[in-house]
Amino acid sequence: MDPKYRKVALISLLSVVIIISAVVVGLLYNGAKDAEVSNTVVEKTNNFSYAIVDTGQTTFFGNLESILEPSLGDDFYGQDAQYTRFSASYVDNEDGTVTDLNTGLMWQQDPGEKMTYDDAVSGADSFVLSQYDDWRLPTIKELYSLILFTGEDPSGEEGDDTSNLVPFIDTDYFVFEYGDTANRERIIDAQYVSSTVYESTTMDGAETVFGVNFADGRIKGYGTGTMPGQPDGKLFTVMYVRGNLEYGQNEFIDNTDKTITDNATGLMWAQEDSGESMLWEDALAWVQQKNAENYLGYSDWCLPNVKELQSIVDYSRCPDTTDSAAIDPLFNCTIITNELNVDDYAFYWSGTTHASSNGLGANAAYVAFGESLGYMDGEWQDVHGAGSQRSDPKVGDPDDYTEGHGPQGDCIRILNSVRLVRIV
Repeated sequence: MDPKYRKVALISLLSVVIIISAVVVGLLYNGAKDAEVSNTVVEKTNNFSYAIVDTGQTTFFGNLESILEPSLGDDFYGQDAQYTRFSASYVDNEDGTVTDLNTGLMWQQDPGEKMTYDDAVSGADSFVLSQYDDWRLPTIKELYSLILFTGEDPSGEEGDDTSNLVPFIDTDYFVFEYGDTANRERIIDAQYVSSTVYESTTMDGAETVFGVNFADGRIKGYGTGTMPGQPDGKLFTVMYVRGNLEYGQNEFIDNTDKTITDNATGLMWAQEDSGESMLWEDALAWVQQKNAENYLGYSDWCLPNVKELQSIVDYSRCPDTTDSAAIDPLFNCTIITNELNVDDYAFYWSGTTHASSNGLGANAAYVAFGESLGYMDGEWQDVHGAGSQRSDPKVGDPDDYTEGHGPQGDCIRILNSVRLVRIV
């Protein structure tokens, strides 16, 4: 072969080798990159595996209306707006996902179409978004991390105009829709389903799953089966999550001094509760009294905000199944007599006001550590499950609600118990 052509042939062959090598390297790089993506751990801004995102509540309330910030010793001092810890902090990844910098959880940004509980569970296995394929249906504690009590409850709102309503989730980052009134839904039909199934049953023996309603700001239990008169189960909003598999897992330590520290959240709790039920205003005053007494050697106890309070719920326990409150056995819970006239466990006040869309704050949020009763079908029964989060009026007479309130006849107690918390 002519040396000139041999040189050209060698150059061509070398070019082919370079191209093939580049392709191979590229494939290897992309494969490594895909593997890296599927195993990415979301960076957090704190060292707590179970960081509790603040409620965001900054408005101070009395028993009904907003008030000026109270000072130590004043009525209503020590409520939610008095304290801030981990303010909500998100990053829009501009790929259909949102990262929570406090929790280390990455979320699906747009839930899309509603689906049944069974479809939500099975759908997680095949769900792929932004190259990630390790999505899961969130636990109730993961899902509740997103709630913000800057929202206002629109229950009772007439019509279908939602333009002036404020949901209990950050709509700067997450796609949110109220219920479709044109499709016979209520405005508040925005129930997001979790993977946490109640350890007992509700409403005449129905298997029940917990969900968060970001329209009205509550945790309730919902039946997983078919709806009355319908061929399918209830339709839920679904947002899948990934990352931080430790989120929602407590690390309780008994300090043997009647306090319990949760190393996962950085909170210390009183082992005993108040032992008595009281109005919300009196609960705030009771905390101040305990601080004045240097209770258990500390003078910085707080009435927990509702997200802190929900963090100590043990969803593997309930009165009907474990004959206990829905809380770790390290804690002592006062036994009460419920509306069925049987032994049960208390609701606990939080320092968080559950504001209404009319601007008033007549209700405070609580967490049920006993059965979440309602008056349905002519009898009292567990309608939402131990571990639900609802709200009660701050003042009034419980005897005015002999058949509860709302579509499930939710029991109204008004007098609830207290458990103290402080930051370690």
